[in-house]
Amino acid sequence: MDDMQMIPFVAHEAEVVRLERIIKKLWILVLVIFSLFVLTNAGWIWYESQFETVEITQEGDTDSGGNNYFNGTGEMTLYGQSTTGDQDTPSKDGR
Repeated sequence: MDDMQMIPFVAHEAEVVRLERIIKKLWILVLVIFSLFVLTNAGWIWYESQFETVEITQEGDTDSGGNNYFNGTGEMTLYGQSTTGDQDTPSKDGR
């Protein structure tokens, strides 16, 4: 016990008061970060709820009983050939 040095009680009390102030500031920081976390999540939920999910049902008939398939981009595959849906506009080769 010869290596231990005694510190004055006033210095110990000053250190305790300083640590209490730091702990109080850290608790305020924790509350601010948690409230920002809740607010940003609420903001994302509100943002995502603005969009509406739309389902489109397309039906198509073929002349001779073949198969036609519609994909999500508006293109139609008829007998293995892809078309864009604009049948009135001529293609690049004039047909």
